[in-house]
Amino acid sequence: MNEIPHPDHRPPRHGRTAIVLAATVAGMLGLTYASVPLYKLFCAATGYGGTTQRAEDGAAAPAVTSDRLFTVQFDANTSGELPWTFKPEQASVTVKAGEQKVIYYKAINHADRPVTGRALFNVTPDKTGPYFVKIACFCFEEQTLQPGQEIDMPVLFYIDPAVADDRNVDEVKTITLSYTFFRDQNDEAQAAAAPTPAAPIN
Repeated sequence: MNEIPHPDHRPPRHGRTAIVLAATVAGMLGLTYASVPLYKLFCAATGYGGTTQRAEDGAAAPAVTSDRLFTVQFDANTSGELPWTFKPEQASVTVKAGEQKVIYYKAINHADRPVTGRALFNVTPDKTGPYFVKIACFCFEEQTLQPGQEIDMPVLFYIDPAVADDRNVDEVKTITLSYTFFRDQNDEAQAAAAPTPAAPIN
């Protein structure tokens, strides 16, 4: 005759289920918070999505150059919250693979207060991202312009000569470097918190 197990000896199924569910939720939250920086690291390492490469501090273009020529076009955009004019100072340049080149973008702040912006960037075709290397760029850090200030912002870059060994990009002759400037979130919050000037009393 089978004995009915004492309640104290029954497996605590509900407790185990709750622990497993809590661990699963915690793991999913952790992956959510980690996914953005991990995705950025992945893009930076692989050039995925047209993400360009960044030369190590102090590094210069390689001494080796290739006879392969590329036309690099320049594009500029601003978000609606940023009261700036932002544009390239030249439409395009022609460079050899491995040749170091510097170009300039111009930015003007039309606001009556300092405004801070940050630029996002990519290149197209996307598959050229692993070979487009920036040595110096205004996009590496946020930019603050004073009221009415106009500045020229340099980009120092080269195209890795290793591009010549990649049959997947044989047909590419034109690369477009594109920037979009956004208003920095902290700057936007500070502007929203600033007191509104009182109306003059007649």
